[in-house]
Amino acid sequence: MAEARPMVTVFGEDGASASEAPLPAVFSAPIRPDLVRFVHTNMAKNNRQPYAVSHAAGHQTSAQSWGTGRAVSRIPRVQGGGTQRSGQAAFGNMCRGGRMFAPTRVWRKWNRKINLNQRRYAVASALAASAVPPLVMARGHKIDEVPEMPLVVGGGFEAVTKTSKVVEILGSLGCDADVTKCKESKKLRAGKGKMRNRRYTMRRGPLIVHDSEEGVKFAARNLPGVDLVQVERLNLLQLAPGGHMGRFCIWTEAAFAKLDSVFGNGTTAADLKKGYVLPKSQMTNADLARIINSDEVQSTVNPAKEGKMVKKVKKNPLKNIEEMEKLNPYVRIMRQVEQKQQEDRKAARAKTQAAKRAAADTARAFIAKAEVEGELMW
Repeated sequence: MAEARPMVTVFGEDGASASEAPLPAVFSAPIRPDLVRFVHTNMAKNNRQPYAVSHAAGHQTSAQSWGTGRAVSRIPRVQGGGTQRSGQAAFGNMCRGGRMFAPTRVWRKWNRKINLNQRRYAVASALAASAVPPLVMARGHKIDEVPEMPLVVGGGFEAVTKTSKVVEILGSLGCDADVTKCKESKKLRAGKGKMRNRRYTMRRGPLIVHDSEEGVKFAARNLPGVDLVQVERLNLLQLAPGGHMGRFCIWTEAAFAKLDSVFGNGTTAADLKKGYVLPKSQMTNADLARIINSDEVQSTVNPAKEGKMVKKVKKNPLKNIEEMEKLNPYVRIMRQVEQKQQEDRKAARAKTQAAKRAAADTARAFIAKAEVEGELMW
């Protein structure tokens, strides 16, 4: 919720407090920067001028393919001779002097349709953001000397017809710093835009919202950076330039009082917008931590459960016999059979080796005895 003050101060032309006015309900609308950016992006596309390349660009030459059998590509080639141009490829987007790929056409879809409720929601969000000083300062506006936001001016400000008088009133309200910033920001545009009727760039200053079709509408229109709009024709392109909320708005007393008729009071439909009711925030209090920790909620919810988390260590069954027995209970019998077979093989091997050693000993003894008796000669 942007603003929740019941009353707003109305300042006179001299900058002094003159009276008070109730705060319109539109300043309590939810602030939706995503919606404002989306609507602004699509609205800005509706002011584009169609452009396209010439339908004959890249085809203003006589060219024909040489066909196959000449060891060159089949791209059309310039006819004739006696010049470098003859024989060069033409028409294709990869050729020098050829057309572009998919030439642009003027019948492109230039305009964007935006839902009416989205447009109204975006305008309401931008108006609510214009009453929040941090958002206004984040846009770059100089409002250090401005006494209050939103700034409402009465005392015949709407009927002023002289530009010098408007400058004097803006100075008494502390708005001259923002106007001076815009005046000093006027610079020559970089690029070709300076040749296309947009030679200079300048920052945006205050937006004066009025109700009457005479007076200040003509008196302030020549001030650098200052824009004017009638309260029934509030435009998102002016309330959120570049899609950034927080435009510094200066309201006349009549325009400020008319906001409830334009947008409604938040509960009933607006007088000037058939059947339109202002959007409401899903949460009246956005401080979720405070709501959860409040005594009313904590007295109802169950106490927090304190469970001891036990981390289970996974053991390798190939290395841990107990884990393997859980997976295969027969593995113990298998291991016993394997061990018995291994022991039997070991005993049989020992018996065989003992017999071989005995036979070898007998042979060695026989040979030794034969050598002594002279029966065996080497």
